[in-house]
Amino acid sequence: MTNKPPGPRKAYRNRAFLDGVEARPLRIVAEYLEPKSRFEDAEVSDTIVFMGSARLLAHDEAERRLAEARQSGDDVEAAEMRLAMARYYEDARELARRLTEWSKTLEGNRRRFVVCTGGGPGAMEAANRGASEARGLNIGLGISLPNEAHDNPYITRELSFDFHYFFMRKFWFIYLAKAIVFFPGGFGTLDEFFETLTLVQTGKLKKKLPLVLFGTDYWRRVLNLDALVENGMIAAKDLDLIFHAQTVDEAFHHITTELLEYALAEPGGRM
Repeated sequence: MTNKPPGPRKAYRNRAFLDGVEARPLRIVAEYLEPKSRFEDAEVSDTIVFMGSARLLAHDEAERRLAEARQSGDDVEAAEMRLAMARYYEDARELARRLTEWSKTLEGNRRRFVVCTGGGPGAMEAANRGASEARGLNIGLGISLPNEAHDNPYITRELSFDFHYFFMRKFWFIYLAKAIVFFPGGFGTLDEFFETLTLVQTGKLKKKLPLVLFGTDYWRRVLNLDALVENGMIAAKDLDLIFHAQTVDEAFHHITTELLEYALAEPGGRM
């Protein structure tokens, strides 16, 4: 008895094709449809997005590293700076916890204003951690990057994502967001901030989207936005698109006030 030769493969089972250039549109669509399906299954209507550096440390971890640095004499100044910046990890954690507890008091069957991050360490981990400590769902929109950890342990398992395309990841950040908080960060945080700010300034976003720069002292040193006004590059009113917060209380009050006034009656993403 001869073995029957294998039949032709179905296209959607052809791994070489799916990973190739020709199937790129399919992969892009998959990074839209698969997250959409999971958000619907979890009854997530919208989010509060936390952006910020992956390099921020929890206070206890920063203290431990400083003690090690002092003992070894290795780069004590850098360790002291990490400890000073650890306040922002703890602030992100506390703000996410408070916003999650607040969102759980809202009426309705769907989940509103769910904490969402880029899924990595640092400020992202802090926000997912705070939401988890409040026993709330939270989202991690991870991205595949060489030599960089992602998928922190505090993300709700069914809402942990691993994107290939930056622009599809950014789509999901913006599409469901009803407020975005930018904690101290580097190039990635600046990229996300300015892209979002441009969408709001140009009216490409139809929804009201509060943008909070958290850590006034930090951002005033990093960004001189007043110089853009002084040189006629933006209108003075464009600076009103940004709210500066130095404390958790300031950020919490501003975000909840804005959401109650503009977003509570409008579930779902609107761009």
